[in-house]
Amino acid sequence: MDVRRLDLLRELAERGSITAVARATHRTPSAVSQQLKILEREAGMPLTERSGRGIVLTSAGQALARSATEVAVALERASALWDEFRNHPSGEVSVLTFPTAGQMLMPGVLQDTARIDGLVVTCTDLDPELAEFPDLASDYDIVLAHTMPGLRPWGGRGLRVVPLMVEPLDVGLPVGHRLAERSYLTASDVVDETWIGVPPGFPFERVLHELEQQAGRRIDIAQRLSDMRIIEAFILAGLGIAFLPRFTTNALTEGIVLKPMRGLDSRREVVALVRPDVAERLAVRTVLDILVAHAARVERAYAT
Repeated sequence: MDVRRLDLLRELAERGSITAVARATHRTPSAVSQQLKILEREAGMPLTERSGRGIVLTSAGQALARSATEVAVALERASALWDEFRNHPSGEVSVLTFPTAGQMLMPGVLQDTARIDGLVVTCTDLDPELAEFPDLASDYDIVLAHTMPGLRPWGGRGLRVVPLMVEPLDVGLPVGHRLAERSYLTASDVVDETWIGVPPGFPFERVLHELEQQAGRRIDIAQRLSDMRIIEAFILAGLGIAFLPRFTTNALTEGIVLKPMRGLDSRREVVALVRPDVAERLAVRTVLDILVAHAARVERAYAT
């Protein structure tokens, strides 16, 4: 079987439609369909079937798609061995980051990777909903994602998950707020405050739900915003309080104080998501090692 056709089948398994595969691989939908039909003839059994207006993989197609992933991993591993032999992590690595991780980690990462001849790292930012992070790993070599403890939206997707850090989420208050002098806060302290929340599906939403459960009543969410800089501006204007990530707020915003919560698991986990074949590339592994090192430095800076 042709490796390139196997890879199209794997893309179909991950992306869910011929149109999406065509867009990702820079082909026409008819060209993708034709290659998959040839693969079916080579396999000697149906690999796809109609479902409504689209198609889905048969059980045989799903099995072959899993094998295609194993083939891709093996090929990348062989290529990586050659790169290691030459000690040369060259090539282009694309990184997708959500905004606060980009601010916190990527400047230093890009400075370090710029010193490695032949290694080019391109960075793009996006602030997706929690469930969208795994899908983005099909389009970028490394996806920086965040989630709340216990939530694993990328489970069962076959992605390599590299832990980077655990970041506390503190309550952001304007200087002069009635709670600004407290050393810590509890759910009963803040349940009656006006809150600035996040859109449904964003990671911080779970902390707000847990706060409500602990306090035994609903909180007043006046606004829902995804951009931390806008949320900070609203806090400064006295329009409400909000959960803010400790490592990317403390050093940047004057006029806001951060207070830890007691009795509430208000943390987020920051990870890197990588497809298993992509994770074999020496260039990608090099960037991941640098990301891990910078994340460790950030955690150590706030631990002292």
